[in-house]
Amino acid sequence: MMKILVIRNDKLGDFVLALPAISLLKSQYPDAIITALVPPYTRPVAEMCPSIDNIVIDNGGNAFELSRHFSPHQFDASISLYSELRTAAALWLAGIRNRVGPATKIAQIFLNRRLRQKRSLSLKPEYEYNVDLAKYYIQLNGDTPVTPVKPPYLVLDDRQTLRQKYIESIGSSPQKKLVIIHPGSGGSAVNLSLQQYAQLARTINRDIDLHFVITAGPDELDNANSLSRLLNADNCTVYNSVHGLANFVHFINICDVFISGSTGPLHIAGALNIATVAFYPARRSATALRWQTLNETGKRISFSPEQYVKAASTLNIDIDECATEIIDFIRRLPAADKA
Repeated sequence: MMKILVIRNDKLGDFVLALPAISLLKSQYPDAIITALVPPYTRPVAEMCPSIDNIVIDNGGNAFELSRHFSPHQFDASISLYSELRTAAALWLAGIRNRVGPATKIAQIFLNRRLRQKRSLSLKPEYEYNVDLAKYYIQLNGDTPVTPVKPPYLVLDDRQTLRQKYIESIGSSPQKKLVIIHPGSGGSAVNLSLQQYAQLARTINRDIDLHFVITAGPDELDNANSLSRLLNADNCTVYNSVHGLANFVHFINICDVFISGSTGPLHIAGALNIATVAFYPARRSATALRWQTLNETGKRISFSPEQYVKAASTLNIDIDECATEIIDFIRRLPAADKA
């Protein structure tokens, strides 16, 4: 039985964008045992992925310590979707025969099956770079890659029940779309200011009757409450994610639209095939193309400034123009009670 180790042990959004590659491997080799190497923080999302059979947690030890986690599994191959020297050395120390990864950085000296990728040029979405590595491994086996799996990549069966409970708890109408605004960024990218988010929500609300939910991750509640006060609207509530990442994923799944900067929760919404409105900085390493969400084409819209200003703490963008496009986008989505 084939045993494959897939490595994406960096941030939450990066791991979520690995799901299409992992799903492709499972579709190609349904009898294979696929193990994911992830940090503790992303484990709850890995546990929700039907294509992942086992999980190895990377607690940040050195290469020798990490290799001891690999050895008992006797993997036939590893695929490094994220390559770093420590992890690559651990794969070599564990004696994994086929070590697949990108031909970049010094880490490649420990990989013996390398695919040249220039991710820094951001010529295509990050998830496609990951899928390319999965296809490369499949082709090394002499096989033709099957058609990649389409979204959603995370499938939860309690959407309607949880949605109804939440709507009842806030006294809203089932016909109103639930729109999450997640103003936190986790420091991963320049974002809109709270004032810009408030202006955006007020402008959208003049044309469409919605209920806004402002979500807060760890240490983000103050920001969420500040945005709520700026909106000062009856159709606005705050959700503080204090019960872990898994519960937050289930909560995101009840919404109709997710609005945020380039964050891990944004990519979770995309993997659930929730409609997304994303704001990206203009720099090449963080473009809307490179960090495109996983949802269907008609369920995502993105904005970024024409010019990136390195010292800027917020995005220089025309909020009213964005609001006009977002209003049209939301109107094209299915009715809330059928979403």
